[in-house]
Amino acid sequence: MQFENSRTFAQQLDAKDPLAKYRKEFIFPQRNGKDAIYFTGNSLGLQPKSAQNYVNEIMTDWGNLAVEGHFQAGKPWWDYHERFAEKLSKVVGAKPKEISVMNTLTVNLHLMMVSFYRPTEKRYKIICEEKAFPSDQYMISSQVRFHGYDPSDAIVELKKRDGEHNFRTEDILAKIEEVGEECALVLIGGVNYYTGQVFDMKTITEAGHKIGAFVGWDLAHAAGNIELKLHEWEVDFAAWCSYKYMNSGPGNASGCFVNEKYHNQKDIPRFEGWWGHNKERRFLMEPEFQPEDGADAWQISNAPVLALAPYLASLEMFDEVGMDALIEKRNKIVAYLEFILHEIDKKVDSSFEVITPANQKERGTQLSVFLHGEGKELFNYLMKNGVIPDWREPNVIRLAPAPFYCSYEDMYEFGQILKRGILE
Repeated sequence: MQFENSRTFAQQLDAKDPLAKYRKEFIFPQRNGKDAIYFTGNSLGLQPKSAQNYVNEIMTDWGNLAVEGHFQAGKPWWDYHERFAEKLSKVVGAKPKEISVMNTLTVNLHLMMVSFYRPTEKRYKIICEEKAFPSDQYMISSQVRFHGYDPSDAIVELKKRDGEHNFRTEDILAKIEEVGEECALVLIGGVNYYTGQVFDMKTITEAGHKIGAFVGWDLAHAAGNIELKLHEWEVDFAAWCSYKYMNSGPGNASGCFVNEKYHNQKDIPRFEGWWGHNKERRFLMEPEFQPEDGADAWQISNAPVLALAPYLASLEMFDEVGMDALIEKRNKIVAYLEFILHEIDKKVDSSFEVITPANQKERGTQLSVFLHGEGKELFNYLMKNGVIPDWREPNVIRLAPAPFYCSYEDMYEFGQILKRGILE
């Protein structure tokens, strides 16, 4: 498509956008009396208007039914989490029984490590990407130390080539082969939080399995953003937060995937609790643990239904729209945003370097942009003038136009504000 840097053209794109109607289903922060141009859905998604109703429903049931709400509520609390499995399975490419919702992301990664990081004297190393999101770095280091190993020896970081912003798949595969039989686990973020690079999860998973390692993925920036086929790719486990592209609310519950090949294994290492016990026998209070059939066996405590309610509200929209439609708009609106950046680049002395890969298969909703010749003053200007982006040192802004609620006119207007911020 031939793009144009004009408000009329952007409005024409919005008029033809089948997802444009969903914009009104979200609550926008206000800036200068108008809806903000919101680019930080990769950090915290906007609140769906329906979320309040879902929370109120539970509050009403709690008030009217008290403890009987576990079984008598309109959406009974004791199996509330089960409403997520089928819908989430479509988002991440899994079988419903491979999905559960519980805890928060790093907690779930720790719990998955109990099952899938089983170091031996010979096979004890973990392969991860350098400068992963800090929580992943802390989590992996603490797991290694817990098992009695030195992180400087047991953790193998994948490196970028000098002068390059992104990882090369061939370098990742070479490192996996090099570590070989010493590797116990490959654990990488499916989308790099800093650059927005999407990893070739299928190929990397195959390579990890070839050397006999488990392979898991942190999908914090992937779930609800890119196409995932966790079951088809034979991923061993994965976990993701729900508050970014999936709009569930700050710090909210995590989804997790456990490949069906590990279900019903009574001898698998796992931290266990009441809610992972066989649902039909749970209230018999039996002393011996009988795991649920599926990923729910990794549940420990009963579901925090007040937290899950906004997630379910958002997930209903995902189920209504489908990932194919979201990805189609994502590709177009990100391409238009990049076009706008290049058009503004021609009119100012500064230059913008998009460090997110140009290959469509290696990018999702996020564009990470080096602002050469500019500093944080430009970011502050954007914030004061109706734009909410994300700043990362030394001078990168991350722009994530979430397809559910961002418009093409937002992209045009952002370009105009950006230009004024540089020229003024």
